[in-house]
Amino acid sequence: MPRVIWLLRHAEAEDGSPDSERPLTPKGEEQARAAGQAFRRLDLDVEACVTSPKVRAVETARLVCEVLGLQAVEDERLAGGPFDPHEVAEGHGDRILLVGHDPDFSLAVHRMTGAQVRLPKGGVAGVDKGELKLLLRPRELRALARAD
Repeated sequence: MPRVIWLLRHAEAEDGSPDSERPLTPKGEEQARAAGQAFRRLDLDVEACVTSPKVRAVETARLVCEVLGLQAVEDERLAGGPFDPHEVAEGHGDRILLVGHDPDFSLAVHRMTGAQVRLPKGGVAGVDKGELKLLLRPRELRALARAD
């Protein structure tokens, strides 16, 4: 069972349909890059990334993974609806980044920790053995990415 699971809600995406094909906005691309840089700056040592197959999540994961030197793996279980983060992360190492959607990710954090959270687009929650360790909004990730 993974020790730390990071849940990153996809960054800001274009409106439109079909829903599964909505790409990131320029702001969303910046949010995703900043998340990757913040992860690197915090030395979170993410071992693997698993993403929803929806375009906005795949693009978010790709931009984060470029910074972290990882390759994202798509998993249909993150495409929408309830999921077990431990099952999705199983077999990928001890420190896993999941990229997907809300309300699913906020509900997953609640089920794992009991915490009531609402992940904004581009926000991340870190859960370590059932304890909420970190909750960052996009502006906080951006500030970390720019910190000297």
